[in-house]
Amino acid sequence: MTSPLKIGLMGYGYAGKTFHAPVIAHCGHAEVAAIATSQPDQARADYPAAEIVADLDALVALDAIECVVIATPNDTHFELAARAIEAGKHVVVDKPVTLTAEDARTLALLAMKYDVVFAPFHNRRWDGDFMTVRALLESGQLGRVTHFESHFDRFRPLVKPRWREEASRGGGLLFDLGPHLIDQALALFGAPGTVSATVRTLRDQGTAPDYVHLQLGYPDKEVVLHATALAALEPPRFAIHGTLGSYVKRGLDTQEDQLKAGLRPGDVDFGAGNPPALVRLLQGEAEVEHSQPTQDGNYAGFYGSLAASIRDGAPFPVTPQHAIDVMTIIELANQSAEEGRRLPFARVGIEE
Repeated sequence: MTSPLKIGLMGYGYAGKTFHAPVIAHCGHAEVAAIATSQPDQARADYPAAEIVADLDALVALDAIECVVIATPNDTHFELAARAIEAGKHVVVDKPVTLTAEDARTLALLAMKYDVVFAPFHNRRWDGDFMTVRALLESGQLGRVTHFESHFDRFRPLVKPRWREEASRGGGLLFDLGPHLIDQALALFGAPGTVSATVRTLRDQGTAPDYVHLQLGYPDKEVVLHATALAALEPPRFAIHGTLGSYVKRGLDTQEDQLKAGLRPGDVDFGAGNPPALVRLLQGEAEVEHSQPTQDGNYAGFYGSLAASIRDGAPFPVTPQHAIDVMTIIELANQSAEEGRRLPFARVGIEE
């Protein structure tokens, strides 16, 4: 790879400005070459070298743009991503990639037809604590895992007037944090056998789900995924129990707050500061407890991997099938919550 991947950013709201543009610009393998936004002044001030255009049509008309990042409201993802793919551009789509599994499958098939990369933005595979958990499970130190619990809880009791709080636009925690929680579980354990869920709206004046409790069933373990907007005191981020010991980690990955504060990949301490975890292991006949360091986070790894995939043909770790599986589980979660029963998971595959 000899020159940076030229990326066009569709949307410069919270996601585009906070999670995409600064990581692209500082990952070392890509650049923000153009931004499509209805509010050009801020984008131009932040990225003076980028071409600022009004809409997707103008963005995909730029020959230099190799990849388009869709960072717009959830209910617009499918249409915009499809148009970008049909224009011959590689595409990154913020989570959730679509609002249905069938739409995610349609995008995957379009990408195959036009021979472009379709990458769901499941950037939290590059959270420091998740990378630590993955390495720990691969080491076998906990033995056979029997219980895995992952929480993404916050305290946001007031409902704000924004599209992220509108169920009709794909708002609410199941679509917002659900894709991250589900994707991390799938990356660790593969597809589940069953899905069971409680999905509720508990805040005063709430209209979109703000409480999600998912259970993924596997033959030898239970996986619990939880998100709420009403947790002033947070439970552990991860709690994992196995036949040889347990792992408990508190606190969220630091990169989101650092990006909000203006830090960038490559800055001193970016991605660092993740709290350590507590591990208790059976060693012989004794139980030994110790602190487990947490790796630094690395969101730049997402766009570094994307550039390597587009330019060099390297496999991209987050596949279109992963995006479809996530959306399938979200649909099953809603159905399970409505019907009050555990449902079987059946993969919606990609057929050429």
